[in-house]
Amino acid sequence: MTATAEVGAGERQHYGVTFALLAVAGISYSLLQSLVAPALPDIQQALHTSVSSVSWVLTAYLLSASIATPLIGRLGDMYGKERLLVVVLILLCLGTAVSALATSMSVMLVGRVAQGAAGGIFPLAFGIIRDEFPRERVAGGIGLMSALLGVGGGAGVVLAGPIVDHLSYHYLFWLPLLLLIPTTVAIHLFVPESPIRVGGSVNWVGALLMALGLASVLIALSEASSWHWLSWKTLGALAVGVLVLVAWVRNETRSSHPLVDMRMMRIRGVWTTNAVAALLGFGMYSSFILLPEYVESPHEAGYGFGSSVTAAGLFLLPSTLAMLLAGAMTGRLEKRFGSKPPLLAGSLFAAAAYTLLAVARGERFEIYLAAVLLGTGIGLAFAAMVNLIIENVGPAETGIATGMNTVTRTVGGAFGGAITASILTASVQASGYPSARGYTLAFAACALAPALGALIGLAIPRRRPEHAFGSHPAGDLPAGAPAPQATGDP
Repeated sequence: MTATAEVGAGERQHYGVTFALLAVAGISYSLLQSLVAPALPDIQQALHTSVSSVSWVLTAYLLSASIATPLIGRLGDMYGKERLLVVVLILLCLGTAVSALATSMSVMLVGRVAQGAAGGIFPLAFGIIRDEFPRERVAGGIGLMSALLGVGGGAGVVLAGPIVDHLSYHYLFWLPLLLLIPTTVAIHLFVPESPIRVGGSVNWVGALLMALGLASVLIALSEASSWHWLSWKTLGALAVGVLVLVAWVRNETRSSHPLVDMRMMRIRGVWTTNAVAALLGFGMYSSFILLPEYVESPHEAGYGFGSSVTAAGLFLLPSTLAMLLAGAMTGRLEKRFGSKPPLLAGSLFAAAAYTLLAVARGERFEIYLAAVLLGTGIGLAFAAMVNLIIENVGPAETGIATGMNTVTRTVGGAFGGAITASILTASVQASGYPSARGYTLAFAACALAPALGALIGLAIPRRRPEHAFGSHPAGDLPAGAPAPQATGDP
């Protein structure tokens, strides 16, 4: 796979402006991912649908993002990251408008599928940062951009309550759209086109197999709490998904233009980092469900604080702020220690947060302390893991590699949401609320995931800070110069 750099004759836009525009686009996408979670009861009532049906407002988004992200990353590498980013943002704007206007469940799902397909924003942004930033700014820029995925998700849970209480659920979509439209125009006008291209074509058969396999697995995980884990529906969907994904791997291995280079996925620094990403995604997405549900539980349940939706969001505010601060400082830590130590530290912080929630959550300060620990851990880990991926592949594979890293987080989040929901559902008491023991088991499961991630992270090859991003950013390559090939331990 050969890549060439094509630097335009005009002056490149200042990287600070580029980052600001990418950050607004990324935060808007992340907000749309989580804003609807606390508002699902309101959406269910407004659209006259059932609890199981309204859950697809989240599931459809998750499925679409998982399927579209690696495909968009590949197309961005082939045809230009800025060009694909504008296309993706237009799609996101259209999907957001459709969801805002929806008065039926079917229309809402059409909008959510279109929104989820914009998940390629992040791998495209990572590639643009690598192309445009000075070498010494790449790690920090990618780290902070990656942390914004968690920051936007946490902020969505915090903001949903006031928006729904004072306006309506329609404004969960209208308000992000007010940011997205001018941001899309500004990115088209001011973000320079990527100077690096990858030849070849898209393996559409592989894309279809990946879509069907991921869809089957994620549907099984999302519906397991209602179908039950050992039901024929759950096991059948999981089996079909696994078989199709095996066929996808075989197809990709034999393809001359694979969607995902399986040789790249065998690089030790890549597969280990992706495994950690899945386990951390398990913990992050679970927090968006577990913490609001716990603090909103009334006192008669034997736990909880009887908080409103707005007040419940405030319990996650420290986590959101900690993610932002930790993500911002990760670049400096990586310059001094490399990317591996922040990833390991982040995994341990997240494990400590859930361990605290499993053993002590009767006082408000304990919830706030756990939120700070969790936000710090996710901010550090998410920022570092993307840099670890990019350190181990060439610039021509940045889009695909970071896209797959984003997908593994999403799949891990699906596992987390499904497993914790199943644990709580199995512990429901006569009062209609899950038992305290059910929450203990759910929080313990969430503690185990990042702890296991820290153990797997020990196998990630450690590179000296001065060697990370040692290859020239694409923006520094002369026209026609070949890009460095993927590196790392097989």
